[in-house]
Amino acid sequence: MFGITTQRTVSRRTALRSGGASLAATFGAAALGRRALAQEATPAAGLIQDGLSQEIVESFSVLPGQKALRIWAPPDAGRPAWSAEHNPDDQLFIASAFKGFVLAECLRLEEESLDPKDSIPLADQLAARLGQPLPLDETVFSLGSPVFDPPHLTGTVSLRTALEAMITHSDNTATDIVLRHVGPERVQAFIEGIGLQQSPIPTSTRQFFGFVGGLPDWEATTWAQFQGESPAGDQHPILNDTITMASTANELVSFYSRALPGEFFHFAETLTEFRSILAMGDISVSVPLEVNGFGKGGSIDFGGSHVLTFAGGLYVPNRWVYFALLTNWTDAEGGDSLEERGPAIEGVRSIFTLLRDRLGA
Repeated sequence: MFGITTQRTVSRRTALRSGGASLAATFGAAALGRRALAQEATPAAGLIQDGLSQEIVESFSVLPGQKALRIWAPPDAGRPAWSAEHNPDDQLFIASAFKGFVLAECLRLEEESLDPKDSIPLADQLAARLGQPLPLDETVFSLGSPVFDPPHLTGTVSLRTALEAMITHSDNTATDIVLRHVGPERVQAFIEGIGLQQSPIPTSTRQFFGFVGGLPDWEATTWAQFQGESPAGDQHPILNDTITMASTANELVSFYSRALPGEFFHFAETLTEFRSILAMGDISVSVPLEVNGFGKGGSIDFGGSHVLTFAGGLYVPNRWVYFALLTNWTDAEGGDSLEERGPAIEGVRSIFTLLRDRLGA
């Protein structure tokens, strides 16, 4: 069997979990506890580590493995900027968190066809673009596809359906449909064009799985190869110089702090679609009341390596706060991502509640 596995024996379809509706972040509730919720320090100007930021960083630091964190609230309505950070420039594997870049560039591509002088409203024009049919077949089937469930579904799907499946359920077949439609080179050019130099994305998730799984001709990976015996080649680490999904906390915050307010889009209608789709996914289980959340997380367990990531933005009452929480660890440092899911969600909700209570109106 073509196996992408941890040290335990698991099935092919569960051996590699990348994204899905899995963990949206990287904290344990016990690491925060009531001490964090009782924090009374107020934000200080600039990058000074005030009581709130110290509490968050200290709680984050107890997690196993390599970690990177950045939380940033820009100056707003006379209030100074506030931030918390830990290894913000370290490049780590981000798993499905890269799909936020793909969503943005896909919407930018469709926006090029909109005509504000047309009698048809821009929202309707965009809806028509997102309704265009795209092929769903063996040419795009990939592992980790809970929505399109290859090979059981075939035919065509709308671009909107693919985008929503890519973000809401981290469906990798959906991701490869969108990447084929937009072009991975175009997405990478967008990333680098906005100044992000440590954020490579894969040409497709299927090629990525083929490479790390040890297929010699990984660039021509087929769906049938995932159904056969394990390849003879050696497996490769998920963070590598050939094909990967990587970024830094600083670069992810840089992206979302410009994308969510609308810097990369020409029309409000496109920005609305971007925010709406990001609000459907991982963020929904972690956001407290009175906060609007937008983001994309990711997770993977492969070859003794484990990853949990989450990045995006919060609109606490009358203020934006952007975040990136990244953790990479090994079998020797902790359990797999599923073991950490529950405590992490509770921990992130606690942090987001702190941000709401301290940084909101």
